[in-house]
Amino acid sequence: MSLNNEENKVSQQENTEAAEKNAPDTQEPEKEEKSEAEKLKEQYDALNDKFLRTLAEYDNFRKRSQREKDSIYTDAVCDTAAKILPVVDSFERALSFECSDAEFKKGVEMINNTLKEVMTSLGITEIDAVGNEFDPNTQNAVMHVEDDSVGEGIVVEVLQKGYLIKDKVLRHAMVKVAN
Repeated sequence: MSLNNEENKVSQQENTEAAEKNAPDTQEPEKEEKSEAEKLKEQYDALNDKFLRTLAEYDNFRKRSQREKDSIYTDAVCDTAAKILPVVDSFERALSFECSDAEFKKGVEMINNTLKEVMTSLGITEIDAVGNEFDPNTQNAVMHVEDDSVGEGIVVEVLQKGYLIKDKVLRHAMVKVAN
């Protein structure tokens, strides 16, 4: 029986050694699986971050495109109206002179009124300046006059009308200001 005991002991030692050898082997794949899971998590985070950045860039592009589209219309109206303003000025100067032909004067008035209606429909308004305080944002002072009857910095005369389109200055008003 001593042989059997010795054989049992040897087989137990072999089993223990085999178990010890197998134990580290089974732990190493778990570590590899964890590191593999961590790698996948990092990859997921990187791709998710890239996706969110791309989504934000697209949203910014869409908003910028919409703003540009809106400003194109306003810019086109401003450019067209700026080219028409000298015509409006000419009609207003023509109306300021005396005319012996009443029908001719009536025709010029009708054209001038039509131009004003078109400008109003486009959102173009005159800058109201006479009697108001000088505003460098909408007016250009080209003359100063000493006038004690009017307060300092008050516009006393408009030499050329200024126009606004919504809140944007289309043309500054040229004015005479009291000192």
